[in-house]
Amino acid sequence: MTRNNCLLPRCLAVLGAGLLLTTSLAWSADKSEIEKRIDNAAKVLEEIMATPDKAIPDKVMNEAKCVAVIPSMVKVAIGFGGNHGKGVATCRTENGKWSAPAPITITGGSWGLQLGGQAVDLVMIVTNDQGMQHLLSSKFKLGADASAAAGPVGRDAAADTDWKMKAEVLTYSRARGLFAGIDLNGSAITQDKDETRVLYGKFVPFEEILSGKVEPPSMTESFLAAVKKYAGEAKQHGQLETAPANHQPASR
Repeated sequence: MTRNNCLLPRCLAVLGAGLLLTTSLAWSADKSEIEKRIDNAAKVLEEIMATPDKAIPDKVMNEAKCVAVIPSMVKVAIGFGGNHGKGVATCRTENGKWSAPAPITITGGSWGLQLGGQAVDLVMIVTNDQGMQHLLSSKFKLGADASAAAGPVGRDAAADTDWKMKAEVLTYSRARGLFAGIDLNGSAITQDKDETRVLYGKFVPFEEILSGKVEPPSMTESFLAAVKKYAGEAKQHGQLETAPANHQPASR
């Protein structure tokens, strides 16, 4: 009896250590997953902007209020279309700097006689303060809460258009090497609460992250560097530094 009683604490200790190890491994896997997604988001933006005649126009990027990238959004269509993806978003703060990235999800669908499936990269550019407020609310629907439109493509495509008056969010997609504006009306954008906890160690509301009240984790540097490179950032004296007109191709 005494021997059995002595073994019990040992069993509990071993069990506890096992649970701790399992939790640590799961946490590491989650951290690795979101870090990979952030790096992929940076690569998507770099690769898209590396082709001037097919890139997001400089004027759109330089005047962007927020930039969101969803790498490898899954589109599935069997009788009806649907999409679901995860990515990150950052917004320009009051001092012109870019905020820490916030994990987001996009879900939605469209009806139609379709059959097939593919993964696409998605970029969304919030064009004005009203659109940014929708994003800060942590949940909104494109086309319902915020006006959305397929974005213009090409270095100077937006120079003589009223794109900023037509939509609060400009949407783009890249699939099989082709990059173009895409209509995502009906899709819902929400904060990914689980990945927010993983990235920041606790839940932090969208508004706090995207308004610049949170320091960006080191693993988000690649994404923020890509956004700053192509969308510009305010200098210390408050003047906006725009991205260079002639982007160099991204290194592979």
